Amino acid sequence: MGNTSKKLAAKCTLLTRDEQKYVAATFRTASKNSERIREEDLIVSGKLDAVSLQKFWGPQMDPRLAQYLTNFLFGSGQQKAQSVDFNRFAELYVFNVRGTVEERLIATYNCLGMDYSEEAELPYQLLKEYCESIVSTYIKMVKGGAGGGAGGGAGGGTCAARGARWLEKGFRAGASQVQALGEAAAASAAPDLDAPHHVCSASQLTKWLQSNILLRQLAELVFETLYGVRRADDAPAPHPAAPSLIPAPDGLEAMPDYPAFTDLSHVVWINSHLPQQHRHRWRFLFSTHIHGESFSTMTGRIIDQGPSIVIVEDSSGYIFGGYAPASWAFGPAFAGSDESFLFTCAPRMRVYPATGYNDHYQYLNHHTKTLPNGLLMGGQFNFGAIWVPAEPFGSGASAESCSTYRGYRRLSKEPTFHIRSLEVWGVGDKPKLDKDEDERDTSILDANPEAKAILDMAGRTRHSEGLREQPPL
Repeated sequence: MGNTSKKLAAKCTLLTRDEQKYVAATFRTASKNSERIREEDLIVSGKLDAVSLQKFWGPQMDPRLAQYLTNFLFGSGQQKAQSVDFNRFAELYVFNVRGTVEERLIATYNCLGMDYSEEAELPYQLLKEYCESIVSTYIKMVKGGAGGGAGGGAGGGTCAARGARWLEKGFRAGASQVQALGEAAAASAAPDLDAPHHVCSASQLTKWLQSNILLRQLAELVFETLYGVRRADDAPAPHPAAPSLIPAPDGLEAMPDYPAFTDLSHVVWINSHLPQQHRHRWRFLFSTHIHGESFSTMTGRIIDQGPSIVIVEDSSGYIFGGYAPASWAFGPAFAGSDESFLFTCAPRMRVYPATGYNDHYQYLNHHTKTLPNGLLMGGQFNFGAIWVPAEPFGSGASAESCSTYRGYRRLSKEPTFHIRSLEVWGVGDKPKLDKDEDERDTSILDANPEAKAILDMAGRTRHSEGLREQPPL
């Protein structure tokens, strides 16, 4: 880094030492080695010059986000500045990556061309488009290799590599689904997710920014990439977040033409709500398109596989499912914990967390005469949020109401439906079963103490004693 970058970095105390060198290098490129970035470096004839922007912020950037960022840097209307210094340029990064709630609120208002005050209200449509622009930029970066001219940010390479594996298997990142993910990120700013709303107050936006982990993770990855900031592998994240919003897909390697019915945006949406320790990997367990419509086959492939997600597509194109925090197992009682949640992916993306009112999170049974045979998540027998009967497999039902999950609305288009597609994925690492360890360290003689005693009395040696593997440390 040249002397100009060193002088610039020394002027901003908001940045860490590692951040200073990267942000200063990006600023130097954008400003053409001067101490200020001029408006004409980004804007030509009052319109966004995408070609100029691409020189240092990358072709993957959504044009709307580019305009929002210039609003923050230069202002709008009569307050518009002709140029900005390094500190203002650095503020945009810091506020979005690790800013306080108030700083992030200021950044949101300024990006949308407004000054922040406790009385100022934001039009909801503007907020939705702002969220869509961040989501769109993130997906574009993943599809384009997470580069972004100045260099891949923290987790960028991981996101790109994992995203490429999903894309190769047919999990597209369609524009309509990217838009739906942006809408879902914005929807929680309103008290009622499904009620029409036109403006958002500052207090509503404050609560929204405090609780919206997905948007924060997306913004962090986007701005680290735009500013070329590379975090060391052992460096802590600015906030507790998963290393990537995209999990590694395991188990699809032998299937070059996987019949995917979900989208990469759906994967990001579901994965962002999983417990952090399970977000790094999805393990393919079952698909009706691959293994056929067989309840026995499905249960044989999902039992004892640890936490999992069930994803269903009905014949109307509605896509929904649930997170099962416990291993599936046959039994007469419900299992799971309040980490369980239900979700929808199409036509809209929503999540319904557990209420704690009851513990009817997951149930599985087959070949019983006195209890229902099938897979159930939430609610009561015959009135489940997700009910997949064992016979005839291929049908399903979703109740109108379910006290197990907060804010619940029927997941499928109709109360009863035909299953067009059904998948089950294990999430996180495959659990190590206790019986595997026991079997490794036992022999026939261990299970028959009388035979051992007879051999000892006869003075016979048990040769297998000295051949056992040492237990792992």
